[in-house]
Amino acid sequence: MVLVGLTGCSISYKFNGSNIDYSLIRSISIEDFPNNAALVYAPLSNAFSEELRDTYQRQTRLQIRSSGGDLELSGEIIGYDVTPMGVASDNYAAETKVTLRVQVHFTNNIHPDESFDRTYSAYQTFDSSQTLNAVQETLCQAMIKELVENIYNDTVAKW
Repeated sequence: MVLVGLTGCSISYKFNGSNIDYSLIRSISIEDFPNNAALVYAPLSNAFSEELRDTYQRQTRLQIRSSGGDLELSGEIIGYDVTPMGVASDNYAAETKVTLRVQVHFTNNIHPDESFDRTYSAYQTFDSSQTLNAVQETLCQAMIKELVENIYNDTVAKW
């Protein structure tokens, strides 16, 4: 009898990482993030904007719009910097640090007190024996993923 009772009941948890009241918030508009950094890596703007859209589409039930969403994300890439780090015995940099900075404007049209303007930053390092061109795409993908995760957490996950 107990076995039948236990197999007849189940608890289901669904974790999508968001804290959204879908009865009030149904859409998000995400503008393209232009690259206004002094050092420009051409694919960066498109890769960042698309990863941002893909993340919200995968992890929420929000309808993605080009404008006029209940939630609105816009901004720009304001920094893409390459900095030598740590000097090796031959007086050359042993490592190089690549930093990506993004200015984000978040508007919550349903709960305006949750709106913000914030700068996000991520970095990756690579061995200076490699060229930036050889590792740039991989480094940018990692930084974009980190930035998008932080933006997502601050806007809808509320962690």
